[in-house]
Amino acid sequence: MPDAAAHLPFYYGSIARSEAEEHLKLAGMSDGLFLLRQCLRSLGGYVLSMVYNLQFYHYAIERQMNGTYAIAGGKAHCGPEELCEFYSKDADGLCCTLRKPCNRPSGVEPQPGVFDSMRDNMVREYVRQTWKLEGDALEQAIISQAPQVEKLIATTAHERMPWYHGSIARDEAERRLYSGAQPDGKFLLRERKENGTYALSLVYGKTVYHYRVDQDKSGKYSIPEGTKFDTLWQLVEYLKLKPDGLIFYLRETCPNPNMPASAAPVPPTHPSVTAHPRRHLGPLNADGYTPEPSRTCPGKSRLLPMDTSVYESPYSDPEELKDKKLFLKRDHLMIDEVELGAGNFGCVKKGVYKMRKKQIDVAIKVLKSNNEKTVKDEMMKEAQIMHQLDNPYIVRMIGVCEAESLMLVMEMASGGPLNKFLSSRKDEITMSNIVELMHQVSMGMKYLEEKNFVHRDLAARNVLLVNQHYAKISDFGLSKALGADDSYYKARTAGKWPLKWYAPECILYHKFSSKSDVWSYGVTMWEAFSYGQKPYKKMKGPEVISFIEQGKRMDCPTDCPAEMYTLMQQCWTYKWEEHTVENIIRSYYYSIATKTENGPETEDKSKATLP
Repeated sequence: MPDAAAHLPFYYGSIARSEAEEHLKLAGMSDGLFLLRQCLRSLGGYVLSMVYNLQFYHYAIERQMNGTYAIAGGKAHCGPEELCEFYSKDADGLCCTLRKPCNRPSGVEPQPGVFDSMRDNMVREYVRQTWKLEGDALEQAIISQAPQVEKLIATTAHERMPWYHGSIARDEAERRLYSGAQPDGKFLLRERKENGTYALSLVYGKTVYHYRVDQDKSGKYSIPEGTKFDTLWQLVEYLKLKPDGLIFYLRETCPNPNMPASAAPVPPTHPSVTAHPRRHLGPLNADGYTPEPSRTCPGKSRLLPMDTSVYESPYSDPEELKDKKLFLKRDHLMIDEVELGAGNFGCVKKGVYKMRKKQIDVAIKVLKSNNEKTVKDEMMKEAQIMHQLDNPYIVRMIGVCEAESLMLVMEMASGGPLNKFLSSRKDEITMSNIVELMHQVSMGMKYLEEKNFVHRDLAARNVLLVNQHYAKISDFGLSKALGADDSYYKARTAGKWPLKWYAPECILYHKFSSKSDVWSYGVTMWEAFSYGQKPYKKMKGPEVISFIEQGKRMDCPTDCPAEMYTLMQQCWTYKWEEHTVENIIRSYYYSIATKTENGPETEDKSKATLP
């Protein structure tokens, strides 16, 4: 997972403020001369170091919750490169515009930070152990989860550091520090036994000093009244450069005797510091250095599938599984008056379902009381089908409740239908985001095929969003479970069918199979990449059949990647396999994910977020 700024020639990586200033001095100290470096205070952040009127200015750039980057009080940008480009045209609060990059000398690469050298292996190990994945599934999870997992493992990375001694008592910390030589600055970090907080123990003048490490409500760490950091290892690295309230710098690690040598990362070397330089990561003004304000809303760059409450089955806990039944008790269901949607059957309302250990948000499909028995039978058939399915990319059925009305209780996917979401945000959602969502749909459809289910109504209107980066297939009203030896089934009557999404054999011969679902997937792709447009424009059903039989197909949507349109065309052939579709879109998603997940997208669309 490369750094989002690694490709920039003026990015120096993890260097100290003094080093940045030295580079700027050697480059001439002209007004607007600048470079970019890694921020030690906030994960994924940077510092813009620049010159104006022969003085140094340092501006912290933070990665925001939605994945954008911004200087405090300034505009958000999709990446550090775009941010620098903006400030080269408009000072917008800086001391002056960025005029000349201070590029790295030839042959010099960005300096890796202490976390950079261990991040990739930790991400891989965490994903493998957490979700028990291997092979393609592991690679896919690493790509989709890297930004979120990086945040998570960064907060526990101190446990891999040689200076971290775990939960030991104060007197044991002193014993270890006094063992061997006791140079000024010898230190260790420990977990305090009494309350699970941390303490920093430091030698100075042959005496051991103990400093409490506070953690505020937002999760940031600091020595009391000191600078705040997202992680403990950032705090330690910073205190190697500046005492910031300590009696002396952190200089020499007191290694944990219980840590295997292979487990300890090799930290980057910092230049020796002989004075107390002013190293607050904030802009320099007439009154001197002012510290960078801490974030008031720390969090993740975006919420991805594995981070949501509806990725894992609500019955994944064995204790909850004991209570899994198709019919639910009415007193366990709380219904909100807010309607999420309505149809001929009735309406869909928000609600909460009380389980054995927890409460979960649900969507409740409420049948009109005056509906015929056949409608009730269809709803029960849908419930029985959905109750057998359990996949992260399919809306799960929690159960049925028979009370004032017949109610189907399902997982909540509050983002609404894919076609409506895309049509309302076509100036914001990127093509790579659409590829991501359609890849998830293909995984859900592959699961259905493996379970011998034919959906029969796959369309963008039946793909619901949990958030901008997480899609689930819904609406199994037309679905049919096949026998183990059956590859298709034949419907007795046509009924009201979504013909524009159907393969020719469905329309002409009433034959349905996983292969006909592949055709529907191609049409759903077309809807998605056209930002929710209706397929076949204003054609009627018979016209669509004639159009297809003539060998014609819908044109490529504007700006749709050629690879994705080729896949659509392959879906609209008479012999095609669903698992092949998933493989193809997965490979394409992998190829673009390294560009979009490891750094903000550069397409001309801003990151959107669901309300």
